[in-house]
Amino acid sequence: MQAQQQVSPQIIAEIAREVVARLRVQMQAAPAARAAPPARTTSARDGVFATVDEAVSAAFETQKKIAAMSLAERGRLTDIIVRICNDRREELGKMELDETKVGRLDHKILKLTNMRFVLGVDAMRSDARSDRSGLCIIERAPWGVIGMMLPVTHSVPTMASNAINILAAGNTAVFGPHPSGAKVAQYALQVWNREFERELGVTNVLTTITEPSIEAADQIFNHPKVALLTVTGGSAVVKAAAQSGKRVIAGGPGNPPVVVDETADLDRAARCIIEGAAFDNNLLCIGEKEVFVVASVAEAFIAAMKRAGAYQLDAAAIDRLTKAAFTFEGGGGGCARAHVKKDLVGKDIAVLANAAGVQAPPGTDLLFGETEENHPFVVEEQMMPFIPVVRVRDVDAAIAAAVKAEHGYRHTAIIHTQNVDTATSMARAMNTTLFIQNAASPASLGWAGRDISATLWPRRQVRASPPR
Repeated sequence: MQAQQQVSPQIIAEIAREVVARLRVQMQAAPAARAAPPARTTSARDGVFATVDEAVSAAFETQKKIAAMSLAERGRLTDIIVRICNDRREELGKMELDETKVGRLDHKILKLTNMRFVLGVDAMRSDARSDRSGLCIIERAPWGVIGMMLPVTHSVPTMASNAINILAAGNTAVFGPHPSGAKVAQYALQVWNREFERELGVTNVLTTITEPSIEAADQIFNHPKVALLTVTGGSAVVKAAAQSGKRVIAGGPGNPPVVVDETADLDRAARCIIEGAAFDNNLLCIGEKEVFVVASVAEAFIAAMKRAGAYQLDAAAIDRLTKAAFTFEGGGGGCARAHVKKDLVGKDIAVLANAAGVQAPPGTDLLFGETEENHPFVVEEQMMPFIPVVRVRDVDAAIAAAVKAEHGYRHTAIIHTQNVDTATSMARAMNTTLFIQNAASPASLGWAGRDISATLWPRRQVRASPPR
């Protein structure tokens, strides 16, 4: 039997220092390793597949497990999405901007932090009534696999908010991202799925394909295992989904008008219009797109817009910007049918100002200028940080012009007035899904753009990611 060898305190201290040093290196390297995009492979576990049939079939099998989960377990799934969107907001926001080339980084980051306001399991409830006719219980049942089309304008935020909604109700989804926003969508989806598996042991909760295309979207629309379609995008993709024969929930085009009457708080109206129309360079479909202001306060309103930081374009500059932003049927201009070019959609102020032949001051959030009621910037949903201002005779004329410009989309409309009767009249005339009085358009979603941290109450606590 050998005698036990004594180890000196100096050697023990040296070993301890070496262990601590190695741990420190590992901990410093961990965040970088977590941030590295996963390899784009056709995994059988993290949701990205080579074909639509593989993606749908995987989601179909997983949906049975999600439907059997308790609301608390589904809540854990949606909390993972919220947490990752918050923790990786800068990474995902930058990835999306770099890929799509539209919008503003600060606002893309803000959209990702707002996932905690999306309704999840807190909206799930059962209703019951009991009377002489008997007992009736109404429960919310899942659809199954939902086919979801994503826009290039809000790739990850749309995917995240849709996923929170449908997972809470016991569904799974196969996503069809826009080709120009597919890489960031695939990456985010893989990260979510890997965390779903780690925390709850389920795989392929959300799926997509490696190469999105029109043909792939059509396959999703017509796949027999897809029970419901939800589409966010332009009129063409909405129409294609509707022709599938399936039920469709669609967020189609919008052209939200703003009315400013003689009773409005003009400084507040200007700040709100800038906040809403400038958000993510006016990519929001709910964003302010054109303003109809009563003539008696038009000059004062324009002065308020300038005080609030908007930069006014004169008629010549607007004409140059119009020619850069639109094509016209027959090659002409004027009142011919205009079509928005993609070149300036979602671009920064400096790009639009250059096209208009002007130089806006640094820090300018929005360009504006006076136009006629039938101008292309008024008639078309242009999604650029420029808003046309149209003078009208009175508030009745303003409401009539707003109804015309909105085209019956019944999407969103805004008014700035202190007169409740006027607001009620416009709300009834517009009959839009969202109607906002004396606030920026994002207020319709429960938050207020740049002031979100000061104005919102947290519906969901955002927890930091657990240590790896």
